[in-house]
Amino acid sequence: MILVLGGTSDSLKICDRLSEIGISDFILSVATEFGRELAESHAKEIVNGKMDKEEMVDFIKENEIRQVIDATHPYAVEVSRNAIDACEEADIKYIRFERKSLLEEIKYQGEFVVDTIEEACNMIMNHEEWENVFIAIGSKNLGTYVKLLKSKTLTARVLPTSDVLRNCEAMGLNADNILAIKGPFSKEINVAILKHAKVDVVITKESGFAGGFLDKVEACEEVGIPIIIIKRKTIDYQRVVHEIDEIEESLIFG
Repeated sequence: MILVLGGTSDSLKICDRLSEIGISDFILSVATEFGRELAESHAKEIVNGKMDKEEMVDFIKENEIRQVIDATHPYAVEVSRNAIDACEEADIKYIRFERKSLLEEIKYQGEFVVDTIEEACNMIMNHEEWENVFIAIGSKNLGTYVKLLKSKTLTARVLPTSDVLRNCEAMGLNADNILAIKGPFSKEINVAILKHAKVDVVITKESGFAGGFLDKVEACEEVGIPIIIIKRKTIDYQRVVHEIDEIEESLIFG
């Protein structure tokens, strides 16, 4: 049995590829009910809920998992650390699938790359002219932005689910601050959103091509506004692959 740790659109593509090559004994793990709904047409067996290291070790043993494919979000580093440790303890294979970084492809002069949320917020607070801030990072760490940028006007793009919207309202955000819509979007749609919200600066994460990262950057360049990019945190993965074909080769020859 193979355990696929989901959380990205790539994890669904991996499940599709496993099915295409005749591998049906796999389980897809997702963290939310929304993730389960997205995954239903890609995997027969889906487990919903977060697991710490010990829970993951137990799950591996109980389900006779022989290999873990970690296709979680590149910023979900704690999940990846737990998976690496669990695989080591259970003595099974671990493969990390991660989209290639696109930072080197960006030529926009209005791009600022930082390491942390705090660094991004400090940069914005040091620019009085950056009043309207567009947060294109989802809702997971939104509370930190609300706290650190409390004197700014925020527009947060989040998933249109009831739980997310309730959390946004609990943070003090209202309809004027929330754009509840599921991406990724084309450059043209991003341009329209930025103009409509009269955005002065964008905060985003270093996602890959599938996450619409370059479209966000190109939209900012067309509108002529700066974009602050929070880099991925890096950990010592045992093995990293960037193409789904590489996973297939590992399953066959590894």
